[in-house]
Amino acid sequence: MTDYNDYFEEVIQAHIAIEQWFAGTASDGALELLLERFSPQFSMVTPGGKQLDFYALSALFKQAGAKKPGFKIHLSELRGLALHAHGATVSYREQQIDGTGVRTERLSTVVFEKQASGALLWRHLQETFCEG
Repeated sequence: MTDYNDYFEEVIQAHIAIEQWFAGTASDGALELLLERFSPQFSMVTPGGKQLDFYALSALFKQAGAKKPGFKIHLSELRGLALHAHGATVSYREQQIDGTGVRTERLSTVVFEKQASGALLWRHLQETFCEG
């Protein structure tokens, strides 16, 4: 069985890809590779309470590509919550900093599906803004 470290590494690598996509530093084909990380059944609850499916997430990424020069993401507090043969649930703290220095911080919980191939797909994501 995969341990939590594989899931933590996926969180880190996905956020590197997201940061590069939003900042406009991603290479050609980056959007397709980014979207391959998400299950076709993906669902998300944004910090503002909006619900997204895979198609809405795809549209969001397409629209936001290279629109945030200087954008940075910092991750911390990665924790394993549940681990089983078909996936895991992990949480983490994410700080986003835009090119002007404005910071937002959120706590996130992600449910992963582990495919027969070993690929780890994002199945559900819940984000909540942190105060202060």
